[in-house]
Amino acid sequence: MIPRRDFITLLGGAAAWPLMARAQQAKVPVIGFLRAGTNRGIVEPPFRQGLREGGYIEGQNVDILYRYADYEFDRLPALAADLVGRRVAVIVAQGAAPALVAKAATTTIPIVFETANDPVASALVASLRSPGGNMTGVNMVSDALYAKGVQILHELLPASNSVALLINPKNPAPLGRRETEDATRVLGLNLTVLEASDSGEIERAFARVAAQHLGGILVNTDGLFDSQIDFVVTLAARYRVPAMYWQPEQVQAGGLMSYGSSLKEALRIVGNYTARILKGEKPSDLPIQQSTRFSFVLNLKAAKAIGLELPTSILLRADEVIE
Repeated sequence: MIPRRDFITLLGGAAAWPLMARAQQAKVPVIGFLRAGTNRGIVEPPFRQGLREGGYIEGQNVDILYRYADYEFDRLPALAADLVGRRVAVIVAQGAAPALVAKAATTTIPIVFETANDPVASALVASLRSPGGNMTGVNMVSDALYAKGVQILHELLPASNSVALLINPKNPAPLGRRETEDATRVLGLNLTVLEASDSGEIERAFARVAAQHLGGILVNTDGLFDSQIDFVVTLAARYRVPAMYWQPEQVQAGGLMSYGSSLKEALRIVGNYTARILKGEKPSDLPIQQSTRFSFVLNLKAAKAIGLELPTSILLRADEVIE
């Protein structure tokens, strides 16, 4: 038989258990994940992998609030303000536009970004080694790769005197246009810039490249085109247009060729940085990580689909050939 005093103590402890559980739950940090596009599938898993490597598992010891603008860039400020209002522990900004918006939204909440833009030139951070402020992240340095892409495309199609660049006019932080213009000017090529902000416009762009014999097309690094890569690859095959991309994942999805670094690896690092900040490190003490491995990937099946004979010089330079 339990003494009355001990019984009352047990009751008091039992009543306190739910309160203690709620208190423990309240201590679980919350991450705000901000993206201009939609839930892409390729973006979130490697980020969560980086978190997991740092000791954080979503739903167990960390929660994540996902905010997607569905490519309506003017929605980003309100989404960022919502995350700030919820006092999240860290904001993860995937892409240049979300990073700029997040920076404008808060100077106190730590921000970890992934961007292909130069983070110093775009005024996200003071320097790569010492970011300063409340921001750090990963730079895929895709901006500087466009000249290389033009060169490869010209080598692939030496008889063509033109090249096209596909961009999303709604993206407030576009990539590569100036670099592409400079590269085509040096090589004496004519550049046609094509704008597309939805699937219909994307198809009209590819149809124009084919109808006007513009040679190949450089598909700009943009969340809209990335998210519709299966559609873009289908259009390239349908209109028999050689296309250059910037991530190996896009060639693995059926694209012809890419020159760049892995988005999955960049997002894994973002997840790892986020975990380190949750453990107490400051963004200003974490240097900007830059992609150091750039691979040239070819897809022979895609080349065959458009009737393209790949020169030996191109094949020999490839870091990876998908058959």
